Amino acid sequence: MIKSMTGFSKVEKAAGNVNVSVELKSLNGKNLELNFRMPKYLNEKEIEFREIFRKKVFRGTLTVYINIEDTLGGEKFAFNIDEAFNIQNELTRLRKELKIKETVKLEHLLSYSEQFVEKSNNSSLTPEIWELTLACINEAIAGMDSMRIKEGGNIARDLGRRIGMFRNQVKEIEKLGIERIPEEQERYKEKIAKLFENDEIDEQRLQTEIVLLADKLDITEECVRLLSHLKLFDEYMKDKLPSGRKLNFLMQEIHREVNTIGSKSSYTKISHKVVNLKEDIERIREQVQNIE
Repeated sequence: MIKSMTGFSKVEKAAGNVNVSVELKSLNGKNLELNFRMPKYLNEKEIEFREIFRKKVFRGTLTVYINIEDTLGGEKFAFNIDEAFNIQNELTRLRKELKIKETVKLEHLLSYSEQFVEKSNNSSLTPEIWELTLACINEAIAGMDSMRIKEGGNIARDLGRRIGMFRNQVKEIEKLGIERIPEEQERYKEKIAKLFENDEIDEQRLQTEIVLLADKLDITEECVRLLSHLKLFDEYMKDKLPSGRKLNFLMQEIHREVNTIGSKSSYTKISHKVVNLKEDIERIREQVQNIE
């Protein structure tokens, strides 16, 4: 099943005087990268959170926002004066470097309040809050997964169409290459004969050299491998496990075979089709980069 790496989900639940919200944002990434934004007293549970996500998400840059509010206890905050001074000094230095006349004001400092305002919540990690948080996380993962599957379906349909067109072009190239071999043999035979017009030619040796040369120009083997790669591409698309990495590596092999065909063939019609194939490869690669 094809899944997109991009997705979003948000779940909010309440129990008694506690409100818990979990928001997930997933973007493309080579590996699984998890970033958590949550109350400090949940830090001790980060390893458990990571295990939960690793079992259900395999690739992508995933940011997890967890917010817990106690509607009765309220939230307190304090200023980290030393950090505030550091920010003021940096802004002052920047003002001098850029020769800005305006002085640094409190409103400017407040733009960086996240760095020097320390918030604290009266809540503690009770069993009730833990269970509520887990419920939100699991529901949020399910919601994001549903979105990723839906987007993955769109990607799969687009890739299926593109691979089908790609396969047809490869078959046309293979046919053109086979039809071209006798013509190429004759053309090279005439060229070599002109070079030895006044000399004796070993006809058998000449034929052998022509066959060897024509064999080097034969693109049938590359076309067969390409069609085999495309068949494997279809199989990866139907795989139940994440196949984004495998599809990406397979596209590299496909690109290599197309390059070989382009370098071996001097036939204009084939060269034009190779250009089209390379353009298609780039478009397919763009889509593959979105797959988990």
